[in-house]
This record gives sequence, structure tokens and C-alpha cells, in this order.
Amino acid sequence: MSTLTIRLPDDKHDRLKALAESRQISVNRLVDELATVAIANFDARTRFEMRAGRGDVKRAIKILDRLGYEGDE
Repeated sequence: MSTLTIRLPDDKHDRLKALAESRQISVNRLVDELATVAIANFDARTRFEMRAGRGDVKRAIKILDRLGYEGDE
């Protein structure tokens, strides 16, 4: 396991402490959970972009047409 030191403004640190206390967890655990969410979001976006790059636009439009999608109106 690694140790990470970060610099935060005092007010942000105070707010993180209050959030951690409201969840009844440590600031360390809160930051770990937030990092997990950020990594999961990054991984999902990366997978989506990779799959979208392999996609067939014409086929996607046909599928949306069958579903009755009319775009932003």
C-alpha cells in the first residue's frame, strides 16, 4: 500500500472531514472511496470511447430509428 500526501486549502480539508464524519468513516477511507469512483468513471469512459470508435454509425441510426428515437426536440 502507498502513502500519498496532498496539499489542500484548509476550508476544503474541513469540508472533507465533515463529509467523512457524516458518513462515519475516516478522511482516508473517504478519499479512497472517491478515488475508486473516479477510476471507475475513467475506465467506463475509456471502454465506451474504445467501443464507440469501432461502432457503425449507419447501424446505430437504424437501431435508433426502430426504437422511435427522434433526437433532441
